[in-house]
Amino acid sequence: MSNIVQTADKAGTFKTLLAAVNAADLATTLEGKGPFTVFAPNDEAFAKLPAGTVDALLADLPKLTKILTYHVVSGDVRAADVAKLHNVKTVEGGDLHIHANGGVKINESNVIGADVVADNGVIHIIDAVLLPSN
Repeated sequence: MSNIVQTADKAGTFKTLLAAVNAADLATTLEGKGPFTVFAPNDEAFAKLPAGTVDALLADLPKLTKILTYHVVSGDVRAADVAKLHNVKTVEGGDLHIHANGGVKINESNVIGADVVADNGVIHIIDAVLLPSN
């Protein structure tokens, strides 16, 4: 098995996310012991952002780091557990709101793939980039 970064890289659908993780110098953390749960927007989710947003974030590393850490939760939270939760605290410090009626939603994004297991945690694939409220 592989760590979260290696697992995401092998999937081939997280190129933008991994570029952002590397730019924000978070790859080493996500390759670490963990465990981590990452709600990972795929490349299609990043493509939905307004033109120029990704480039602007890559130029604003504090903001990029805040957004990326808002997608990470400490611990290994599998889909069966996520569906039972209403809120979960992120590494960034904000809360993600979970809705499990007719599919699982994290804030306004849909979980489109769950329980992609890595040595140091789990990835849940989402269809939108999550933005912290503060």
